[in-house]
Amino acid sequence: MRSRFTAHVARDYAYLHRTHLPTAHRPYEGEDNDASPLAWSRLVIHSHQPGRDADHAFVDFTAYFRDDAGEHPMEERSEFVRENGQWLYARTVRSGPAPVRSSAPKVGRNDPCPCGSGKKYKHCCLKAAK
Repeated sequence: MRSRFTAHVARDYAYLHRTHLPTAHRPYEGEDNDASPLAWSRLVIHSHQPGRDADHAFVDFTAYFRDDAGEHPMEERSEFVRENGQWLYARTVRSGPAPVRSSAPKVGRNDPCPCGSGKKYKHCCLKAAK
């Protein structure tokens, strides 16, 4: 992940081509990618999770770039695959910030209803929610 960010900063398109799973096994043809380069400023890696096996992993990160209006974030969760000992960028799993998770425990069907009626949740507010 960090090496690919560095390649974006250095505009090393050949390295990006070699470390991108769909293009890694094809020769680099030197596309003209200098049309509108972003000025990448920093990378923050939020988390790294293993995938379904040791050769798959997921990385949550924010890459920042600068323009005339200031610094802007690009948030992403990406999948990486290891082939022959080298990690390759496979795909974007999610763009944008991580989903918000509720910290409150879920109410079970047989728990007392949170509205305070004294009834079980399944006989009170669960029926109204359906």
